[in-house]
Amino acid sequence: MLDRANFYDAELKRHNGHLRAAASVGVRDRVLDIGCGAGQSTREAARVAVEGDAIGVDTSLEMLEVARRRSDEEGLRNVAFEQGDAQHHAFPTASFDLCISRFGVMFFADPAAAFANVARAMRPGARLVWMVWQSQERNEWSGAIRRTLAPGTAVSADVLTPFSLGDPTIATELLSTAGFISIDFTDVREPVFYGPDVDRAFDALIDLYLVKDALAQTDEAPDKALQRLHDLLEAHMTMEGVLFDSRAWIINAHRGQSS
Repeated sequence: MLDRANFYDAELKRHNGHLRAAASVGVRDRVLDIGCGAGQSTREAARVAVEGDAIGVDTSLEMLEVARRRSDEEGLRNVAFEQGDAQHHAFPTASFDLCISRFGVMFFADPAAAFANVARAMRPGARLVWMVWQSQERNEWSGAIRRTLAPGTAVSADVLTPFSLGDPTIATELLSTAGFISIDFTDVREPVFYGPDVDRAFDALIDLYLVKDALAQTDEAPDKALQRLHDLLEAHMTMEGVLFDSRAWIINAHRGQSS
């Protein structure tokens, strides 16, 4: 799981810088990080909020174990991690000044219920800063890899889930209904990083759900499909490693005043 945590942090390094700048954590902020994974964004918030604290929530116990270990190694005392689904998690009411998320809020079974639950945890006027993927068509890493592995096959609903908030109209409606105001979208175009060379990128990708799902959708021999994937990665090799184009939104909003 440590390798997987390192992969995700490296994959999204460029995106993380945009999120950190947009979040602009204050020294006294109480920060909630939804879908925190191994806790990189949570720890970054805690380092700034020296008179506040940061709480990371995720469904993966394995990732949270990595997050806690890394926080202990850094000597952070104002950070904590809780296992749970933010759709149902019992957050303290009106407690947080800032809610952040790095690609962690697109997977709820009931996003309306989840956003309402998060809203209840935020004080009136608190800020929300979430990074989400735009549509699949704008994310080469998903479309190109899938077409390479399983050309002509239908895309499953699970594969499209990471892009569920890619339409600003849909995201705005969900957030407005949950009680958020001043909702704004900032376009972020940065490549995702899959590895310093083709072989290491290939080894990392074949363990991802995107690749496993695409292979399951075709009757073709896996060796042929995987060779095409290897060729695709070679075509995306740059001086900085294997990179694929991607597009994301940073969603900014504020918690409205309680009625």
